[in-house]
Amino acid sequence: MLETLNYSLFEWINATPESPAWLISAARIIANDVIGIVPLLAVGLWLWGPRHQVSAQRQLVIKITMAMAISMSLSYLLGHLFPHNRPFVDHIGYNFLHHSPDYSFPSDHGTVIFTFAVAFIAWHRVWSGALLMVIALAIAWSRVYVGVHWPLDMLGGLMVALCGCLSAQMLWHGLGSALLRVAQQLYRLCFAIPIRRGWVRD
Repeated sequence: MLETLNYSLFEWINATPESPAWLISAARIIANDVIGIVPLLAVGLWLWGPRHQVSAQRQLVIKITMAMAISMSLSYLLGHLFPHNRPFVDHIGYNFLHHSPDYSFPSDHGTVIFTFAVAFIAWHRVWSGALLMVIALAIAWSRVYVGVHWPLDMLGGLMVALCGCLSAQMLWHGLGSALLRVAQQLYRLCFAIPIRRGWVRD
């Protein structure tokens, strides 16, 4: 029954040759490129910001890194335990984005962006997390729309993201302070000149 629902949702969302060309082009960009906000935002939070908020921002970056490591490890494990072909591999629907024919469940893109969104909801501000969740849902829609994922691949990414953030929160109490201290020391060693010149925060 779940697989039937998966197929039905895919047929409803997936673009066809009759779909507007501009929408397919936009979906390609969202599916491939918007995920780039993840490293950019993480780097920005670490390097810049109001002096009184930098410490909290860096704690957030460390927590996100922990959650991402757990989420991606779990995603890798699930992908091998429950292999599922992509729609175009099974010649179902229409494909508008070149992709390797590897297994699709759960979505790596979905796992990354949903982990980021859930992390911001839990550890930053609800409005920033909500904005990132809208972006995450757009990415999830676009990857189904262009035919490289099933809807349940994206739902799987969300579930994995929730597990990753919950696990990171539990681990933070034992490892967080030490990880933050080591990361700060490495940062100050590697970025000594930019810090001294005031280009980035200490």
